[in-house]
Amino acid sequence: MPSLDVVVSCPVFDSFRVQQVAGMFDIPLADKCTEQFNVELPALDEPWQIGLIVGPSGSGKSTVAREAFAKELYRKREWSTEKAVIDCFEDLPVRKVIELFTAVGFSSPPSWVKPYQVLSCGEQFRCDLARALGAGSESSKDSNAQSKTPLVVFDEYTSVVDRNVAKACSAAIAKGIHRETIPCRFVAVTCHYDVADWLEADWVLDMATGRLERRRLRRPRIDVEVHRCRLEAWRLFARHHYLSGTLAPSARCYLATWEGEPVAFCATLPVIAKKNHRRFTRIVTLPDYQGMGIGMRVVAAVASLHRQEGHRINVTSSHPALIRHCRHSAIWKTVNVKRMGSSKTLFSCRNTSTKYRSSAGRAVVSFEYIGT
Repeated sequence: MPSLDVVVSCPVFDSFRVQQVAGMFDIPLADKCTEQFNVELPALDEPWQIGLIVGPSGSGKSTVAREAFAKELYRKREWSTEKAVIDCFEDLPVRKVIELFTAVGFSSPPSWVKPYQVLSCGEQFRCDLARALGAGSESSKDSNAQSKTPLVVFDEYTSVVDRNVAKACSAAIAKGIHRETIPCRFVAVTCHYDVADWLEADWVLDMATGRLERRRLRRPRIDVEVHRCRLEAWRLFARHHYLSGTLAPSARCYLATWEGEPVAFCATLPVIAKKNHRRFTRIVTLPDYQGMGIGMRVVAAVASLHRQEGHRINVTSSHPALIRHCRHSAIWKTVNVKRMGSSKTLFSCRNTSTKYRSSAGRAVVSFEYIGT
């Protein structure tokens, strides 16, 4: 376990106001102001995946991070004002960029095609994280990094977002790293103690005490309630869905809440010409809560309810994250793969003028819920 001893200093400029402040508050003046930080950090060759350097402002977090991880510290770059964020990852393949977006909980395709400056603070933060993790993944291709997992160190972690976004993003990163969909180790540097459990950090250096604590923290429980709801609830979620088609009035709708706040929505419809067979027509998790695994748990709960009522239930999607989840889940069975989507026919819903938006031109995979 290496010990890090850092001394930082800055000049003290003599002026009338400086002398006034020194006299008012009895501050001893010298030629330089000096601070020393002596801490311990895990070695890079030790078996850990996620670390956290935390402490109040001015406690030396950034100083220690720069000294210990100078090469690995992410330095934010400007985003183009004339490109969509999906186009701002240099030579990374689009599939890899989508994987990074999904891994940090930025799972709204309508936002991927927007420029950075029009996104919300939470979405911008997730884009910065995706770019940092993408740069870390690319560094593993260097000849000097062939034998070790790349490390990404992110300063001012979650400083510009509300605490729900901070928790959701931390949970998404932890899940991605532990499942190795994010091929990096990660160190967060922040003044917010509330992310420690959600990151499931292997070690925490608290700069307020100078103490290093080693243990895998456990993520708090996420207790979500699912309610049958009216069609009007869709309005809160509609703009975050990647399809522009309206929701059929005959849809059976469900709203999920966490600590009393709406977080996810899904709806089902009958499958045309198939008795006792339904399909999911909309699945949306609000951006602030993406990446926590809430959406597919809600879908599974609703699917289980339909099975109890004697219905078969399918979900069909082109979203990589949903497809990957279902393929690796024991409760979903792949029943169809359409590389060019369905036919271009638009079916009119019975007794309504609302039209069904087909998957023509989009590669889609269909899964049936089989339960446990």
